[in-house]
Amino acid sequence: MRMKAILLLTATLIFVVSPYFAPSFRGYEPSDFPIPPIDPAIQPAGWAFAIWGVIYAALLAMAGWGLWREADNPVWDCPRWGMFISLALGASWLQVATAQPVLATVQIWVMAATAIWAMTRLAHRPPALLAAPIGLYAGWLTAASGVGTGVVLIGYGIGSELAVSLVLLTLVAAVALWVTAQTDPPVSYPLGVIWALFGIFVENWGDAVVMLTAGVYALALGALTVRPWLPRPA
Repeated sequence: MRMKAILLLTATLIFVVSPYFAPSFRGYEPSDFPIPPIDPAIQPAGWAFAIWGVIYAALLAMAGWGLWREADNPVWDCPRWGMFISLALGASWLQVATAQPVLATVQIWVMAATAIWAMTRLAHRPPALLAAPIGLYAGWLTAASGVGTGVVLIGYGIGSELAVSLVLLTLVAAVALWVTAQTDPPVSYPLGVIWALFGIFVENWGDAVVMLTAGVYALALGALTVRPWLPRPA
């Protein structure tokens, strides 16, 4: 267990510092594509990406505390392999995205899948310091996978911007709704997805189709999230 805790902290540290060694924090560059996707509709507003600061801090706190005080705790150990794989892949994502956008698209889906797997390994009512960072990271990656795929499809001219945006928004919402309904994740998971959808909603203000689609999906996910706390009829 202790070795896994060390590996997770190492992967987390490399993941957090990796943006400083990447050509661009934005990942995909419009010039990398045959049809440069300038401000695509599927992409959230720039301020929405500030959530990475929260994610980085939360992951560091989780991994650091996990090694220092919970290295031999089986509750903390269960999600470590999934998080290690996801973060180890994430450490190179920005570099891959600027060189091989298609490969980076596959990579971010694997990152999201392994993060969700790690989240499903959490015990019932896990400690907040363990569950909240994993949930927020997995939630944002669920949305980021759809956003990244949409940018690549638009950049290669595979479908119109509107059609691609609607399809990928629906895919993100479907995955998030299914995971939230079936796995009882930490509340930070749907919040991560909702934050991305809200960023897309604001960025597309005035474009009724994309704006309303993102808004409806965010409300649906929010309703599913708060449903367990709503009073039940007598």
